[in-house]
Amino acid sequence: MSDVNKKEAARKKSLGELGELFAIKALVDRGYDRIRNLNDKSLNEPFADLECEKNGIKIIISVKARNKYEKKGTLNSRYNLGTNSHLKALASEKKHNAVAHWMAIQFDNTTFSIYFGTLAELGEKKAIPVDLCEKGIIGSIWEHNKRHYFDFDFYSNKK
Repeated sequence: MSDVNKKEAARKKSLGELGELFAIKALVDRGYDRIRNLNDKSLNEPFADLECEKNGIKIIISVKARNKYEKKGTLNSRYNLGTNSHLKALASEKKHNAVAHWMAIQFDNTTFSIYFGTLAELGEKKAIPVDLCEKGIIGSIWEHNKRHYFDFDFYSNKK
């Protein structure tokens, strides 16, 4: 793997980890408890990254953190859930006795947005349509263009 590819892989991995931290904070702020990072127990858990509870209901969440804009400057409007995501989610629901959800975290140089919903809301879609989330059509808006206070240069896909 070239140095450029290694750097890009590290950037994407770090952005994903940053997204999971923001996801945990958002869950705490909304009264979820018993929050666990499933990757701590089993690296690369199929579908879900986090597990938590609220009002006795257990959920699993696939967290997808991305740059708000693609390299060419257009809105990054769809966040892929991965190959066979619905089958993996079903297996994960059974394994954890929980309901599958997704969380899309959109980062820009100075702001972030968080969208949250159930996998069932997506129907057969294999990606989270963030453009529809932003309009309030799918999922719910937990944060919208909220200011963050970290240096985003490393995470940016624009060099």
